[in-house]
Amino acid sequence: MIVDRDGNITIITQEKASVKTLVNNIEQTYNKYNNYHLIVNLSSLENIALEDIIEFLRLSNNHRSDKKSFVIVTDKVDLEQMPDEIVVVPTIHEAYDIIEMEDIERDLGF
Repeated sequence: MIVDRDGNITIITQEKASVKTLVNNIEQTYNKYNNYHLIVNLSSLENIALEDIIEFLRLSNNHRSDKKSFVIVTDKVDLEQMPDEIVVVPTIHEAYDIIEMEDIERDLGF
């Protein structure tokens, strides 16, 4: 797990371990990330199933309820199959765009 910060955004990149292990690691160290928007980059993983993305659902819901964005980056899933409750995009650039749009919506009270 590689952790980078870019202003008010934390980018967590997973390279080798399973998605389940990554979710557990993030949950155990969540107090380090709870004040930042989160981008979870899964681009380097080969096989990602819908079930892997759903592993992040509780974490995403908790983070978003605290008025922070939570975005998963991977181009290895069918975006049409993703649940509406979780944001999945194919590139880091799109993740930044989502966070910017959600910040504007929060500022406007949506």
